Amino acid sequence: MTEEPLRVSEDIQPSAVCEGGNLDCGSGLLLLIRKAMNQVPVGGVLEIRSTEISVKEDLPAWCRMTQNPYLGWQPAPDHHKYFVRKGGADTTADAADEKARNYRWQCRVHWSGGLQSKVFCRNHAWEVGQPASFDVQDAAPSAVEYVLGALGACLAMGFQIHASRRGIQVDELEISLSGQIDNIFVFLGVDESGHSGFREIKGTLYVRADADEDTLQEVWQHTLATSPVTNTLTRNVSVDVAMRVVP
Repeated sequence: MTEEPLRVSEDIQPSAVCEGGNLDCGSGLLLLIRKAMNQVPVGGVLEIRSTEISVKEDLPAWCRMTQNPYLGWQPAPDHHKYFVRKGGADTTADAADEKARNYRWQCRVHWSGGLQSKVFCRNHAWEVGQPASFDVQDAAPSAVEYVLGALGACLAMGFQIHASRRGIQVDELEISLSGQIDNIFVFLGVDESGHSGFREIKGTLYVRADADEDTLQEVWQHTLATSPVTNTLTRNVSVDVAMRVVP
């Protein structure tokens, strides 16, 4: 159900401002709002800025859930302003934060026969070929190519989001990645030295945006430091995948 949009007066005085860039309520804006709301006294007003017009439709529902009254919005030349008054106890939002911290991402993989599997995740499904292939053409990308693709996509979207939060307009962005397996023959079972994972991954970000190179470098380093996939690849991750024989 669409919320009736509310216009607030031009003389409203916010206690704090949350810069949301082009984020919407489903792509991280609510987490930024929750953090910014901690700086607002009870009864104070938080101004939320976003270029995404869908926030006007989605934000009121979050406000009802967290008991923070939604006051309305104002259009601006390069973004929209949304205003929320901080309510009293916010235990619902605390529970939502805890749920986000403890969330487990899940997928199901079904062998399709031969050297191909199908991955099912939420409302998505995609084919994956053998773990590593040197053929010119295959029916599906290899598993290690999906790893590179996941890393590149995570960095590309992360850079765009962090740049937007700083008011930087990104016009073009592309990432080129290449990786080298330490010893692919370990996977093939003909050698035992080394391991069958990536030894190194190298790449380059190509970007055109309305900011100087030093600023874009700051955004890039922050993107690398906070990327979920980068952190997964560079940190020790506990992997516990058991086997169960099905009758």
